[in-house]
Amino acid sequence: MDLLCCETTETECRAYADPALLGDDRVLQNLLQTEERYAPSRSYFECVQRDISPLMRKIVAEWMLEVCEEQKCQDEVFPLSMNYVDRFLSICPIRKSQLQLLGTACLLLASKLRETQPLTAEVLVFYTDNSITLDDLWRWEQLVVSKLKWELSAVTPGDFLMHILNRLSMPCTWDTVMVRRHAQTFIALSAREYKFSMYTPSMIAAASVAAALHGLDWTGKSGYGLAGLLDELTRITAIEQDYLQGCLQQIEEMISQAAHVSTEGPGNGSGHQTMSAGVPSVPQRPLGDQNNTSQEKILEHEKAGTPTDVRDVHF
Repeated sequence: MDLLCCETTETECRAYADPALLGDDRVLQNLLQTEERYAPSRSYFECVQRDISPLMRKIVAEWMLEVCEEQKCQDEVFPLSMNYVDRFLSICPIRKSQLQLLGTACLLLASKLRETQPLTAEVLVFYTDNSITLDDLWRWEQLVVSKLKWELSAVTPGDFLMHILNRLSMPCTWDTVMVRRHAQTFIALSAREYKFSMYTPSMIAAASVAAALHGLDWTGKSGYGLAGLLDELTRITAIEQDYLQGCLQQIEEMISQAAHVSTEGPGNGSGHQTMSAGVPSVPQRPLGDQNNTSQEKILEHEKAGTPTDVRDVHF
């Protein structure tokens, strides 16, 4: 059983990692063996969906991430909700007018599974600018769990983070919390992108850890080098290094592009500071800092600022 660590709030206690579970290789092996069970189709836009596109998915995903940030949801909620979205889209064709409704239902389900105080249906309807009704949301909640056959305890990249960090030979002087926060941000940003659906959760987790450590120059200061770090991650996860290297490159390209957009945005001054690997320093609120228009929209509408319906966007 996880040990409990009470936070400053009087209404919530959050569990911290149990060392006995983190140190047991059987737990990690069980995660590695079951992650494929919850994997979505890697080609559902070509084979299943006809009315929506990867860009539409990204717009809704960014809105979902903003909602999670505004409501201070646990880090696992957004990746889990995107797992539900992708698995649903893998088997059930929908219209583009239904995509935000699907995302809202998946957020509701994920928060119920991972939060001690889940998001309410009323709050989520408010974030859609009342473009959906409570009845719509509840019907789609039932539809999603039915299509997913009630298999909601999916393995996500965040489930691997502490297992990987616990097994890396990191000096005790290194701030593991900072490394984990960087990696969690990379995981959240990658969940927005359809192209990362080709990678398993363990690959994304390992590559996010590699990107965080390399960006913080742990590879240089430790003497491991990037190749040595990838060797260590391959030893821990048994992931082929070519796949791991490919996922790492995709993450670093994604972060570099986000940093480039932020630097060119209005009112940003010199932009983010960039680390040695070209990976920008990671803020506590990933989407709000990576997408300049987010904060302006939040101030304007007092809610997450994305189109209330993807029908409003011309592709």
